[in-house]
Amino acid sequence: MMARSERDRWDLASSVGATATSVAASRAFASREPDPLISDPYAATLVEAVGLPHFVAVARGEIDFGDDPLFGAEQMREHIAVRTRYFDGFFAAAVDAGIRQAVILASGLDTRAYRLPWPDGTVVFEIDQPSVIEFKTRVLAQAGATPAADRRTVGIDLRENWPTVLRECGFDTAAPTAWIAEGLLIYLPPEAQDRLLADITALSAPGSRLATEHMDAQALTGDWAKAMTERARRHGSDIDLTELFYSGPRNSAADQLRELGWQVSVLPNADAYAANGFAPPADHLRAMIGVSGYLSAELGGCPDDPHR
Repeated sequence: MMARSERDRWDLASSVGATATSVAASRAFASREPDPLISDPYAATLVEAVGLPHFVAVARGEIDFGDDPLFGAEQMREHIAVRTRYFDGFFAAAVDAGIRQAVILASGLDTRAYRLPWPDGTVVFEIDQPSVIEFKTRVLAQAGATPAADRRTVGIDLRENWPTVLRECGFDTAAPTAWIAEGLLIYLPPEAQDRLLADITALSAPGSRLATEHMDAQALTGDWAKAMTERARRHGSDIDLTELFYSGPRNSAADQLRELGWQVSVLPNADAYAANGFAPPADHLRAMIGVSGYLSAELGGCPDDPHR
């Protein structure tokens, strides 16, 4: 894989796009169980269409992961269940609160516009590279899948003037919005992350909500990315996180959002696992990322979690 550059592009078989395929393969793998922890009925179809052999094998359950404490089969199922359930639950709570406008940033192979039970009148915007948007839309249409909401696609790089294009697609700046940035921030340069969060704030009406991963920025080093890459390669992956992550100093998303007027709650990984009935994986690579977890925020709202 090529190292990142300021205006790099990708598809779902290369660079950052391949990480979206990797996550979809994990969802497909976890969905194969007789009593699955999560259910994504479209993930396997999308992974098969991308065609990367390793991730196709993961999606089909054909990889023997052994007893690796981070990449073992049960650990993978639990990790993707915790992550998927967190963001699914975030959207469920948002619509229960009356929010009817959602935005999935860097949507990749996310299928929530198709598989979640959206109330009538909900508009779901998906933003990603034009080729990624076109691929997913075409493959799911050919598979007979139909969105469960008013799905509107916004084919643009988040490093470009996406707010203007989003508004041109019908985004209502006067309506509260539920935003998710799943698996995104670490793939942005630090200044692009700052700009993204500022742009989200400028577009958000009071009562809007945002969810993303909470990262211990001091712990996310090149050493961590190298160790993760070496571990994953032993299981057949060729994704090199050292070429995709932007390590080094960056602002904490939680701190920046607070400065922008959001009320922020952080759910540590250990608590997120416990909420699903799992013990967090005891692994030195997990320990390296410190107090990382999941972040939710509300513009003009009140925090409902003690971990702030």
